[in-house]
Amino acid sequence: MTTLSAPTPDASSHDDPTGFSALESEVRSYSRAWPVVFDRATGATVFAEDGTAYLDFFAGAGSLNYGHNNPVLKKVLIDYLADDRMVHSLDMFTTARREFLETFRSHILEPRGLDHKVIFPGPGGANSVEAALKLARKVTGRESIINFTNAFHGMTLGALSVTGNSMKRGGAGIPLVHATPMPYDDYLAGAEDDFAYLERLLQDAGSGLNEPAAIIVESVQGEGGINAARAEWLRALSDLCKRHEILLILDDIQMGCGRTGGFFSFEEAGIYPDMICLSKSISGYGLPLAITLVRPELDIFEPGEHNGTFRGFAPAFATASEAIRTYWSDDTLEKETLAKGAIIEGFFNEIVARYPKLDLVSKGRGLARGLQFPDGETADKVTTGAFERHMLVETSGPEDEVVKLLPPLTITEDELRQGLAILDEAITAALGS
Repeated sequence: MTTLSAPTPDASSHDDPTGFSALESEVRSYSRAWPVVFDRATGATVFAEDGTAYLDFFAGAGSLNYGHNNPVLKKVLIDYLADDRMVHSLDMFTTARREFLETFRSHILEPRGLDHKVIFPGPGGANSVEAALKLARKVTGRESIINFTNAFHGMTLGALSVTGNSMKRGGAGIPLVHATPMPYDDYLAGAEDDFAYLERLLQDAGSGLNEPAAIIVESVQGEGGINAARAEWLRALSDLCKRHEILLILDDIQMGCGRTGGFFSFEEAGIYPDMICLSKSISGYGLPLAITLVRPELDIFEPGEHNGTFRGFAPAFATASEAIRTYWSDDTLEKETLAKGAIIEGFFNEIVARYPKLDLVSKGRGLARGLQFPDGETADKVTTGAFERHMLVETSGPEDEVVKLLPPLTITEDELRQGLAILDEAITAALGS
């Protein structure tokens, strides 16, 4: 019998001024980069318990597209709770559920020519991905899934199997199978025609590639390094799926709800995915909510075949409905997001031109933006420098080499420019003038 000994305490826990290390698992991550205790937040600003204000270009990893404690959504939430409305309901019918479904259909699906049905798979993005993978396999009777290099789809086993990051995959502890990675757009720097390799594998009976049930893709890879697929690449992928009768799953968990401009990140490509995964900002307020959209003919789960205790958090329905009515009744937010994104793009282009020998790369769409540095150490110096100047910004990419900006879509232009000025100082400090 194996005897387990108590682990040696992390030396950092003795020096932790916040007092959390003695109680909380070592698996925590963001608190290591930002070692202060946060207490309050409004709009694009969060406040430490000592009152220090930090400009937030992280926005809950894309869960707070409409800002912290958005006053319009906060009123809806407070009124909902004060009126003793349903909070926990599993998949029972509720007035809040009906309001969300009807609002989502009238404001989001119908204007975009989509007729998808809504699955509530659980509270988070990984739940949405798991539901899509399960349903694709049930519909097609096939096991294999095609994913892409540098993809990130979640931390549960099915979602991890189609995720590229080796560190995150390593945490599974078991083989991650039934998924085959293919090159994402520009992964081979134009050395090969788009999908030439995949097309050949699909056509060749001797390739050894199991016939896939689905292909899962992000229009913009957030955790993978703010890699934005071209519209023509997405259209070619959609066409390939149709020709080979492969279901197309579009993971819009981080890039949906307006992050790239349109409500869905794939709108500019003019494609119609078979399944769409949404979470993060769908509730509008940072409350847990996830949905999996599926074409009606794919809706073949038996009652209860995919379920979960927290698949219908009613307060999130209430704030989600109001967020959609407030921000998606017209194209105002979309235009503002694109305009603010252009400001960041211009700033990043100036930085790239300032340091021509470093081969920096400006990346992204809308208000999902990244600046790629030569290595993760340099990018970390930049984000650390930003934090020291009271700004929250993270890194992404396989080596954490990309400084990643995800400010709230509702950030003011003054706040946006203030953040870019801080970032400029941090970059100068890390790279020199």
